[in-house]
Amino acid sequence: MFNLHAGVLKSIDKIDFDKRNGIIPVIVQDNKTKDILMLGYANKYALSKTVETGNAHFWSTSHNKLWMKGEESGNIQPVEKILVDCDSDALLYLVNSLKPACHTGNRSCFHNELER
Repeated sequence: MFNLHAGVLKSIDKIDFDKRNGIIPVIVQDNKTKDILMLGYANKYALSKTVETGNAHFWSTSHNKLWMKGEESGNIQPVEKILVDCDSDALLYLVNSLKPACHTGNRSCFHNELER
């Protein structure tokens, strides 16, 4: 499948889940277009499920449960690569996204521009 990729970082155990009470941010980016699709959160369990299945899993902070992206909508996000930031406390999922990532039907969750 794939490995966590950050130079020498190869293990989930090297990721610092402790800084934010066991939850870290996950930026999701389209592997081909490089569009930023969404921001989610993962705990160790969600990251483990992503690595195990190859599909993006997150930890819902509002429902306090694991969820797989697309489990209800069918808009799954197969993960090609996982990049870890320099502090090992944030992730970037590079995904193959064929359908909209946003629950509104937009390709990206970042479709609203802040007015000046």
